[in-house]
Amino acid sequence: MKKTNVLWIIINTICLIIFNALFYLIGGTEHILSVWLSYVFTHLAYLLLLVTPILVRGGKSGTTFGFSIHSVSVGYFLLQLATGAVMILLINHLPIESITVPLLVQLCIAGLYGILLLVSMITGERKSDAGGRGQQATSIKDLAIRLKSVQDKVKDKAAKKKVKKLYDALSSCTEKTHPQLEQIDRYIIQTVGELEKTAYEKNYDAVVLKTDSIMSALNERAARLKKLK
Repeated sequence: MKKTNVLWIIINTICLIIFNALFYLIGGTEHILSVWLSYVFTHLAYLLLLVTPILVRGGKSGTTFGFSIHSVSVGYFLLQLATGAVMILLINHLPIESITVPLLVQLCIAGLYGILLLVSMITGERKSDAGGRGQQATSIKDLAIRLKSVQDKVKDKAAKKKVKKLYDALSSCTEKTHPQLEQIDRYIIQTVGELEKTAYEKNYDAVVLKTDSIMSALNERAARLKKLK
């Protein structure tokens, strides 16, 4: 979890402690149902703040109107904390025996949070699908074509020889793939991109290291593919 997220949780925990201290020190322990309702909704919002990022982390989450799911959870908790405090003050001042109004208000806030959470998860799924399609669109043969361009850019003889050897390996490499090869294929695609960058920067030592790394990955890929047949 990011350090900023942890700090926000600490801040929200302090707010909840202050809320509970005021609730019990000023109001005592005897309250009507409508007050306890606001109290429970506030603690539920805090629980969701802690649990939701953990639940979503196993899946995919995107952003909602530019805000991460953690930011949305923080916003929901702070809004519910303020709403719950106002409701408790109003109920104790009037007092209001009916739970209808506080229940409707806080259900609407919780419902809005639920919608934003689902939108974030849907956005994350779409990004994941788009990313998956982008990776599939880059084939071994596509990489070989890119290596041909890199080979023309490299002027250092030793580095050029390495790139040519890698180009030949990619050109003769089978495009057949397997779900168990997904991670190593991603690594090869990523490292070829890094190789292109180092070649354009004329960092020939890095070019040699990158080509060796990709060759090792290709050899491992071939060995794994052979076992999967």
